[in-house]
Amino acid sequence: MKKYVIHRRDGEGPAYQIPYESDLNEEQLKVVMEPGGPMLVIAGAGSGKTRTLTYRVARLLEDGVDPARILLLTFTNKAAREMLNRVQSLTRIDGLRLWGGTFHHVGNLVLRRHGRAIGVEPGFTILDAEDSRDLMGACIVELGFAERAVRFPKADVLQDIHSLAVDMQITPDQLIRERHQQFVEMAGDILLVFERYRERKLKDALVDFDDLLLLWKRLLEEHAEVRDFYRQRFQHVLVDEYQDTNALQADLLYLMAPQGGNLMVVGDDAQSIYSFRGANFANIMDFPQRFEGARVFYLETNYRSFPPVLALANASIKHNYRQYPKSLHPVREGGQSPSVVPCRDVYQQADFVAHRVLDLRDEGVPLNDIAVLYRSHFQSLEIQLKLTEMGIPYEIRSGVRFFEQRHIKDVVAFLRITVNPRDELAWRRCLKLYPTVGEKLASKIYAAIAASRDPLGFAVSEAVLPAVPPRSRGVYGEFQKVLRLLVTPEMQTGPSEAIRTVVETTYREYALATFPNGSVRLDDLEELAQFASRYASITAFLEELSLLSELSGQDVAAGEDEREMLVLSTVHQAKGLEWSAVFVISLADGLFPSFRSTGTEEGVEEERRLFYVACTRARDELHLCYPQWSKEGSWRNTVQRTSRFLAELDPDLYEVWTVE
Repeated sequence: MKKYVIHRRDGEGPAYQIPYESDLNEEQLKVVMEPGGPMLVIAGAGSGKTRTLTYRVARLLEDGVDPARILLLTFTNKAAREMLNRVQSLTRIDGLRLWGGTFHHVGNLVLRRHGRAIGVEPGFTILDAEDSRDLMGACIVELGFAERAVRFPKADVLQDIHSLAVDMQITPDQLIRERHQQFVEMAGDILLVFERYRERKLKDALVDFDDLLLLWKRLLEEHAEVRDFYRQRFQHVLVDEYQDTNALQADLLYLMAPQGGNLMVVGDDAQSIYSFRGANFANIMDFPQRFEGARVFYLETNYRSFPPVLALANASIKHNYRQYPKSLHPVREGGQSPSVVPCRDVYQQADFVAHRVLDLRDEGVPLNDIAVLYRSHFQSLEIQLKLTEMGIPYEIRSGVRFFEQRHIKDVVAFLRITVNPRDELAWRRCLKLYPTVGEKLASKIYAAIAASRDPLGFAVSEAVLPAVPPRSRGVYGEFQKVLRLLVTPEMQTGPSEAIRTVVETTYREYALATFPNGSVRLDDLEELAQFASRYASITAFLEELSLLSELSGQDVAAGEDEREMLVLSTVHQAKGLEWSAVFVISLADGLFPSFRSTGTEEGVEEERRLFYVACTRARDELHLCYPQWSKEGSWRNTVQRTSRFLAELDPDLYEVWTVE
């Protein structure tokens, strides 16, 4: 292999201080030593992407590039700090002089120095997510939309719409039509809120996270002298996780590209899974067209997984049409074939996972080196129940425990009222879900209800109306209708139908107007309804919830280290992580892939990439589980179709395990 030497302006210099040839494999070395120009590095899972980036920066510094002329863009400031610290330890050169950090961090630096050109004073205040939400909420109140009897979207939802439209570089009304059809009729009022939000920021010298990028782009587009300054200032620009960039970030890179064309982006098209956050898959696919003369490099040597795991992952992702074809090659040898585990239903699936986890622990695998991955948070419900029942400690990285979530508690509160009409917390929780009913009014209404001999009967009668202001009587009447339905014998003996009734009459509209992920929370509530179908009455269902709330898997120590806990996570939040053993559950069509994503080929391909990410988290053992039957309502069982991602695999790639 060629021995690389430094070429100084005054002649040939000594060999590099860092032993690149021994520290890097051939694929990594090729990237690190490439002189420059536009470079797209397709870095497969477990292929040493971070190491390659770090060593390239170190090589540039050893070649004499001024640290101040290198820009390193990452998705977290922590990642940038770790890379730069590693560079400094490798080279003994002050790598902290580099500009390194997130797009937002760099945008802040640029606007502080040059923002006056577009009317942004350097002393501006940056709004964090909570500040932005509070300001958006204040704008809703100022315009009088908060007092409407018709439910107006909450600040969290509007902030999400506003931010996503900026990231995707489309208008808010276009985003509403595409992703929030329930708000189309009030789109004009929503745009008024956004306009007031912009006015308030301008008046008070405030900048939110989206502005850091949007104003940065505007500055570069409108002022050629600033754009040229940065194109000359940075001799090399390097970008990590390029597959996760959005349209706005790609535009910024195009405007910031160095004059010499030394732009290197690193990413993996097969791990592009965040379109719901605005990530644009086209960025990585179209890079060679957007940057003329770009060279494409591949890192395909995998240091993480056993060969059978990689063989299955490689075979799966090959079914995607739009991609950079590659095949991960393992460094490790041996390993057992992944297992495909058909289960009768979600309860047998949970039983299998729990018992296999205990077997693994007996075999010496720590609980915190085992993960259960799923497409959506609600799919972890039965796993949580079984782990709690068996005393297996676990931590959830996809959110709080299922029954502790706000939307679960909200809907259950309606059922609690029918069983215990003097449950003040439940009354107040339910009442505050309705427009125009705040804490003060909820307390007043409950005081009147509690003073009666028959609280529930009083609450659904006209006798309660004097305690309800005229403007709130319409929405209170809707609440009464729900209560009258819930107290019927049919509902009292059918908790699953009671839950669905609350959702359809009240909570669906509330969830979509209140939570940015409202549709996901509605999925949780349908899972709750299916779980409730196991019980013969609302009373029995609520008793079980009380017991589950008192129990906690974390209360049971697993050996000497009480911090040792099984990991439960969505696949989205597991990206970038790895475990010795991985269970991927609920691999049935409609669950994984999600039914929301199967309407387009693009959606299916992203779901397949998600499956690929899940499989490549496993180092040693991979178990792919699916329920064959699902329950619909309280009486009907239906056959579930095996996930297409399993059905399309060659059976030679896995073993089928039978659960007794």
